[in-house]
Amino acid sequence: MFIVDAHLDLSMNAMEWNRDLRLPVQEIRDREKGLSDKPDRAKGTVSLPALREGNIGLVVATQIARYVAPGNTLPGWFSAEQAWAQTQGQLAWYKAMEAAGEMVMIRDSAALDAHVNLWNDGTVNDRKPVGFILSLEGADSLVTIDHLEAAWQYGLRAVGPAHYGPGRYANGTDASGKMNAQGLALLRKMEELLIILDATHLCDDAFWQAMGHFSGKVWASHNNCRALVDHNRQFSDDMIRTLLQKEAVIGMAFDAWMMVPGWQRGISTPESMDCNLEKMADHLDHICQLAGNSLHVGMGTDLDGAFGKEQGPYDIDTISDLQKVPDILLRRGYTHDDIKNIMHGNWLRFLRDAWA
Repeated sequence: MFIVDAHLDLSMNAMEWNRDLRLPVQEIRDREKGLSDKPDRAKGTVSLPALREGNIGLVVATQIARYVAPGNTLPGWFSAEQAWAQTQGQLAWYKAMEAAGEMVMIRDSAALDAHVNLWNDGTVNDRKPVGFILSLEGADSLVTIDHLEAAWQYGLRAVGPAHYGPGRYANGTDASGKMNAQGLALLRKMEELLIILDATHLCDDAFWQAMGHFSGKVWASHNNCRALVDHNRQFSDDMIRTLLQKEAVIGMAFDAWMMVPGWQRGISTPESMDCNLEKMADHLDHICQLAGNSLHVGMGTDLDGAFGKEQGPYDIDTISDLQKVPDILLRRGYTHDDIKNIMHGNWLRFLRDAWA
């Protein structure tokens, strides 16, 4: 089955983790054996060949670079200009992948339909370019609002104003406080440019403020349910209901600490916490029950988003194992139409509406 994954940090893996994503996953792991600078070395799950093997022909791929003010202990850049430069390096990698025929940027409905038709034309996918929609995770790197229009010109189509901690436009996970005047101006410019608002990572204060101020299209690329794992990174049922009213789609995240309660970083293992794809399906089902249908959920795995097999479902070896999800949903009573919605249809419908 054709699959859309609405959140992958591909350029971060290429540029900061120094992974050649044109290689099979096992070759990337082999090259990282003995490295210890990051906890997921030799445990990655994502590469372009693995996407093709899993028939994951379309992804939302990110640029990401956080600004950190003095005293902020999160990793990041000491000026917005440095953060912008980092995102431009990431953009250069995507352009290099396009030039090599490995990827293709999808900017509008015509390109979307042509790409989906290519992937569903009945021929083998082992050399087809992986389509990507460019998204900015955290808006800190936008030095000014004018930089947003420049980014739209080169293909940016979705923005999440916040990431972790306090941000230049909005506060994110583990922080609090409403958006500042600059953040509200960002929302207005996004509306003007028809850029999708990614509600993922917005702290509660900023989430509710954004929902009241933004009238454009909203999605949540990678988010799970607070009712199942109680943390501010997750959406409460009231948040989910508000997103449903806005016709949003919510992507299911595969980071283990978001899937099962009680996860301890560096101590827990997927096996010890029984973290598998069934747990992801629990979050997915919770949203479907709130919605009364299967029209508002999809895949947004965040696989290799600074974690690998050590902090993901134990039944995921590579991202190609997303092909296990349809059988899990079928066993839970979802119809074939429901499963098509979840694996690709909801994201495609959302994009066609956003780009009409």
